[in-house]
Amino acid sequence: MTQHGTLGVAVIGTGKMGADHVRRITDVISGARVAAVVDIDAERVKAIADGIKGCAAYTDPAEALADPGVDAVLIASPGPAHEAALLEAFRHDLPVLCEKPLTPDAVSALRVLEAEQKLGHRRVQVGFMRRFDAEYIELKRVLSSGELGRTLMLHNRHRNAYCPPGFTDAMLINDSVVHEMDVTRWLLEQEITAVTVHHPNPSSNAPEGLHDPQFVVFETDGGSLVDVEIFVSCGYGYQVQAEAVCEKGTARIGDQHGLLVNTAGRWGGGIAPDFVARFEEAYDREVQQWVDATRRGEISGPSAWDGYAAAAVCEAGVRAQAEGGRVEVEMIERPAFYR
Repeated sequence: MTQHGTLGVAVIGTGKMGADHVRRITDVISGARVAAVVDIDAERVKAIADGIKGCAAYTDPAEALADPGVDAVLIASPGPAHEAALLEAFRHDLPVLCEKPLTPDAVSALRVLEAEQKLGHRRVQVGFMRRFDAEYIELKRVLSSGELGRTLMLHNRHRNAYCPPGFTDAMLINDSVVHEMDVTRWLLEQEITAVTVHHPNPSSNAPEGLHDPQFVVFETDGGSLVDVEIFVSCGYGYQVQAEAVCEKGTARIGDQHGLLVNTAGRWGGGIAPDFVARFEEAYDREVQQWVDATRRGEISGPSAWDGYAAAAVCEAGVRAQAEGGRVEVEMIERPAFYR
């Protein structure tokens, strides 16, 4: 590793998420530096690299990963580009933090699983950042302790003030509800076996052609029921909430009981404007833990298997959304490599 053990990271993709990770590695966390940035926009990537001492700019991921100053890879490019970048990272045996999705579909995710298993050791952590959020970590602790008994139901609410242009019904599942898919599997330690999607009347604020909000129901192999309200044009801010209903009580997160202000005959607090603000500390913790584990020669966090499982559940969700009714999730048996 470069600079007395400092991890040299290549960041692939410098859009909103990638640029935020460049900032995070440079200004927030410790033990790593941005050694290379990669983007198809040559001018943008050069401008970013010019502002970071010792950082190289590339438009080709393969060239960046061959750079001797690169010890690890953070992939934040669009999902369809992930498979090629992952396989190239495997060719150099480089550890990877890959933003979700692992790949856009289960078939390509399986190819990544097979390639990683051929290496004989894990190389991938998938960027499901909710696992690193302080409130979700506490909810996981409570549920895993057994103090509330078995979890019978899990209620989730996922709301955005607005969605970007071109947002589609399928993206509600693949880009938004995918987070609840992963966190359900993590919190309950169960696989999702079936998905049903219900469509209430769309909001008058929803973009034309988008059926928003929607109500998604998961069934798990442990007998739990999970629901997700997804509403991406609520208009007032970004909110993520979860409530576990257990045999001996309930546990709820996401109410954001922060600063409470009383003024002008009213009381209240703030609501985060977007996911970057709401989960900023979770992203910081995620990347710091990835860097720390990588420097120790370890891989932790959500695995490529978790990325594959999310892709398989997403496919069932998109089918349920389009066809109506209950759709079973089709997955391979979990390989011993990922147990």
